[in-house]
Amino acid sequence: MKRTKLFLLFFLASGIMAFAQEKTIIQNYIEEYRELAIAEMQRTGVPAAIKLAQGIHETMAGTSPLVIKSNNHFGIKCKSNWSGASVSHDDDARGECFRKYPTALDSYRDHSNFLKGSQRYASLFQLDPMDYQAWAYGLKKAGYATNPRYPGIIIKLVEEYNLQDYTLIAMGKRQPGDWSLAKKQETAEPEKVEAIQAVLKTETPVIIQPAYPEGEFRINETRVIFARKGVSYLSLAQQYNISLARLFEFNDMRPSEMTAFDQLVYLQRKRKTGNEEFHVVKPGETLQSIAQVQAIRLESLQEYNYLKNDMQPAVG
Repeated sequence: MKRTKLFLLFFLASGIMAFAQEKTIIQNYIEEYRELAIAEMQRTGVPAAIKLAQGIHETMAGTSPLVIKSNNHFGIKCKSNWSGASVSHDDDARGECFRKYPTALDSYRDHSNFLKGSQRYASLFQLDPMDYQAWAYGLKKAGYATNPRYPGIIIKLVEEYNLQDYTLIAMGKRQPGDWSLAKKQETAEPEKVEAIQAVLKTETPVIIQPAYPEGEFRINETRVIFARKGVSYLSLAQQYNISLARLFEFNDMRPSEMTAFDQLVYLQRKRKTGNEEFHVVKPGETLQSIAQVQAIRLESLQEYNYLKNDMQPAVG
């Protein structure tokens, strides 16, 4: 029992360390690109706070595969009027065309021009540049993003990292030397401490498997079956007329011969948004298992929570 508790403590502590690490990654992104955001606001009027928040979200704070291979910080697709370089990237569909830029500066400038030069976003420039909430909802309403939670994500980033400071600097209401980036202490927050204490008082956790129906059904409008341990993936692929490679891709898993445990197996690509607003992490759960339960793509789950492949969320 003592060894189990020590393992859980290590797991939870690792989760908190990952949480602290992602904060640092975001703060480093802000420090690197805040001057670009300020300059672009002064040039075109796009609020620096909004631009930084969008950049953080769209690139997973500069770590997403798309930004690494294209310098595309705002997820702008090619569109019919784009004649520059491009890259292929899976988004709403496989192999979509995204703009590729020589530098981050080019991406920041093109994003400003993209908003400023489109009639679709004209109403945004009638808003108070300090009203980041109106800008966040305005972007969603104008069709910038399909995720219904997009405004909340942008607003949370602005508030959590004091991004309004950079809008104020761009407007001349603060001095450039007055950076007050939210360098919060990298310690466990009270609710996380309570979660650790609660777990350490319990016996070895048991993950209770929900009761799923036999045969094909849907979670989050996505076709799925519940497969028992020892079922051949090849037989499932043949039964449902899906290539074996696509079956593994749909389920964010590496190729293997058979199911290692009772599990959900999706028969089509999962959604970019989850089945529920949020998920409280239970002991023993991983990002992959949460993605399966919520019928959400693993890459989207990581993006929403600013987690990289080697990170796991803390319990609670």
